[in-house]
Amino acid sequence: MLEFNTLAEFSRSNCIAICAFLVPANLITTLLTMILAVLHRPSTQIWQAARIACIFAFVMVLHVYSWFAVGVVMAPTFILLSLAVTCLSINLGITIWQKHYINTPHFGR
Repeated sequence: MLEFNTLAEFSRSNCIAICAFLVPANLITTLLTMILAVLHRPSTQIWQAARIACIFAFVMVLHVYSWFAVGVVMAPTFILLSLAVTCLSINLGITIWQKHYINTPHFGR
């Protein structure tokens, strides 16, 4: 069974590789969610893209917290944390907007 300490140590020792994957993954999946919402795609597609984007963002938050746990407080940790929180809030906002957009009548369409 995996322990938190083992996962945190893995996260810290492979930081460059993890960040090299998670930063573009967060940006691309969040952008995909925004594009799907603007194109008025079905809700299931938007929610699926938002779920995947939120998973990547949540993994980045856990990665940053593993650095905070050992006392590393530097600019890159705050930048990565703000990127993850921004992606989470955008995806949450889009899903809420999509639910509201579907339930309101639209004239002229």
